[in-house]
Parts: sequence; C-alpha cells; structure tokens
Amino acid sequence: MSFKMARRILLAASVASVVLGGAASAQDKVTLRLSAVTTKTDQRAIAMNEVFGPAVAGFAAFQPHWNGTLFGAGTEREAIATGDLDMSITSAQELATFFPEWSIFPAGYVLQSSGHQVAVFNDPLMDPFKRKVEDELGVKLLAPMYLGKRHVNLRQTQDALNVQTPEDLTGVKLRMPGSDARQFLGRAFGASPVPMSFTEVYTPLQTGSVDGQDNPLSTVVASKFYEVTSQIALTGHLVDWNFIALAKEKYDAMSAEQQEAVTAAAASESAAAAQLGLDDSLVAFLEEKGMTISEPDVAALGSAVQAAYLESDYAAAWPEGVLDAVNALGT
Repeated sequence: MSFKMARRILLAASVASVVLGGAASAQDKVTLRLSAVTTKTDQRAIAMNEVFGPAVAGFAAFQPHWNGTLFGAGTEREAIATGDLDMSITSAQELATFFPEWSIFPAGYVLQSSGHQVAVFNDPLMDPFKRKVEDELGVKLLAPMYLGKRHVNLRQTQDALNVQTPEDLTGVKLRMPGSDARQFLGRAFGASPVPMSFTEVYTPLQTGSVDGQDNPLSTVVASKFYEVTSQIALTGHLVDWNFIALAKEKYDAMSAEQQEAVTAAAASESAAAAQLGLDDSLVAFLEEKGMTISEPDVAALGSAVQAAYLESDYAAAWPEGVLDAVNALGT
C-alpha cells in the first residue's frame, strides 16, 4: 500500500473516531455485517477492510464476510430485506433485473471512467433511480465502486488487425459472456460475439476457434491469456461498477452524524485509485510479455454502440433525457 493511501486511511479513521467516538461510548456500537462473494484480495474487499472499516470504527462494528461465506451470490438482497444482513455489494446489472430503467448503466460506452461514474452517481439524475431501490428493495446505495474497464483481447497482432472502428471488428469471433445484454453489446461494436463459459476460453483462443475475448486487463493476466493472444485493443467498451449497499432501515436508524460518516467512508476513492494503478502496471506487464497494446477510435466505437442501443428494446426502458444527461457529465 502506498504512503499516500495509508495516510488517507489513518486520516479517515481518526476523523471518524473524534467526531463519533463520544456517541459510541454512550450507546452500543452499530453492527454493520457485510456479505459479498468477492475474495479478500479483491480491491473492493481491500478498500472495505482497510478504509471503510477504520473510518466508521468510532461508532460502528464493521463485520465483513467474503467469498460468500455468510450468504451466497444473489441471496444478499433477501437477507437485507429480512434483517439478517446489513450491507452488501450490488451491481447495476443486478438492479436492472428488478428495474429495467437501470439497464442504461451497464450498457456499453455509457460510462467513461471512474470519475464519470462518481459524477453520475452524485448527480440529481440518479435520484429517482436510487429512490426506487430504497422504496422497493429497502436498500440505500451509499457510493459507487469502480471495477475497471473491459477491453478486446485478440489473437491477431496489430499489423493483422488494427482495431479503430466497428468495421474493423466485422466477422471477428469474440467470446463474450452469454447474457443477452453482453451478446448485444458485442454485435453493437461490430464483432460476432460467441457465448462461452469463461472456464473454457483458453483452449479456443489457443486453437483459433475464437479470435479473441473481452475482459479487464487483470483477467487477461490472471488467466494467462497473454500466452495465446497477441493484442489488447483498449476499447474500454464497458466501465464496470458496483455499489456499496446498506439496509435502508439500518441507515434510517443512524444519527445524522453517523449517516454522514458512513456515506463519506463508502465514498472513499481508494478502491478506484488502486484499480487505476493496477491497470497501468498491467499494461506494462503485458507489453513486457510481447503483446501489442493498441488504442482504437473510442469515440467512433462509442457513437456506433450508443446508436445501436437507441434503436433497441433496451432503450425503451430508459427515462427520456437520461442518456444525454449522462453523456454531458463525461469528458
């Protein structure tokens, strides 16, 4: 951990202790039990353990449970509703299964960066989205968590395939997750998406039965796809995010000072900073492995993808003007 991040952690913890320590001594601490399926080494878990926990220690006992050891994937929401769980980490994709209008946020080329995510989350345009989650699911969304960008990873070298526009991906057999939304995204930016289990991807890349796959750089490294591919096209077609979710009933029971403190702790940018730093180091690592790193015309790809969405059934559920408002907050 860097000195700068460590100093931020200590400052957050000390501020929370000074402001809220007196209140905690006068009453029992608030228990904040969190369940998530991420591993302890995931950047989200590190941020929650090393930043969020110390920052709320003055008034709350943060009790995280990782690897789905407390509640399994997809069961956290029900556990919050029944009062058996206080916190979870949810996604825009999950929320879109309850509220179709949320499908705008995991759509390709809607979000541009971690900073753009924060700006969108804090903008009034998000208020009706958050309010519906609170009213119908009993969940308070405290802050977004940046998960990195998905890029196109190809067997071909840049000389063989220089990805600049959607036309350059025409006919490219690209393994993508099998959901309808991800398959649509693959077609929208020009590729021929192939649904395939993630555990099966390495061998088809090796044999050439698929031309590539899309994932964050961390996955390319962890799965050693650099052994059977030659190029990373930094398409950034999906800027993925999660949300730190707190039971609305638990939030409402807190004092105004505690609510402010728990929100500030969740909004720490440590996870985003760590992920951005990791992305930079992974580019260097992949170049050392002999891979070509290319930079496509992201504006052209983004325009084509958004046009495809606007002509699809997905956009039918998007409130009027929201896409324009989200775009206006970008850089």
